Amino acid sequence: MPTVDPDSGIYDLFERRRLNAVLGWGFVGVLCLAAGVAVLDGRPLWAGFTLTLVALAAVPAVAFRRPDAMVPWEVLALASVPAVVRLLVVGQTVGGVTLTGRVTTYVAVAAAALIVAVELDVFTSVRMTHTFAVLFVVVTTVATAGLWAEARWLSDTLLGTQVLLDGRPEHVIEEALMWDFVAATVAGVVAGVCFEYYFRRFADATPRYPTEAAGRGSD
Repeated sequence: MPTVDPDSGIYDLFERRRLNAVLGWGFVGVLCLAAGVAVLDGRPLWAGFTLTLVALAAVPAVAFRRPDAMVPWEVLALASVPAVVRLLVVGQTVGGVTLTGRVTTYVAVAAAALIVAVELDVFTSVRMTHTFAVLFVVVTTVATAGLWAEARWLSDTLLGTQVLLDGRPEHVIEEALMWDFVAATVAGVVAGVCFEYYFRRFADATPRYPTEAAGRGSD
């Protein structure tokens, strides 16, 4: 990485970018570790989803060929929480709700949508109104939940797993899927509000990126 004069006005910005990149890649490492543990535990679908989060996080660095082109580390910290928690609380329930079910799954799904929204906002020329920003995250979360449901069904149908088709009556599975989409919608709303009121207004993400990599420029 280039040397920056400590007395120059850009030294602080350089340090912020480097710190954001170090923390961001640290959480990417956590996600990779969680994916590896999921594989060893015989949960390939969850491992695949976790690696998808890794791929999304790495897109800016690959696209701009700069390791410091990284989404805010807070986004990746949020994405890492359900990936790790899901491995630590397998089978545990609170109030009849399985923690490794809707709670962790759709927090992770919302985190994936949040990563996409932040990358579009920071690294591209896309600009969203306040309302559309929240709506975009919600719709992306629900759409990702739909893909997750299809992935589980295909896994059961083609690979003989019992992730979704686990012997329950058809109407019970359908009702569970509807509740999954409800959970995804709620998680998406929360993620959308976080995106609008934290990452776009409070976090001040622009100085964390190289000028040529930041879609916002000097806005």
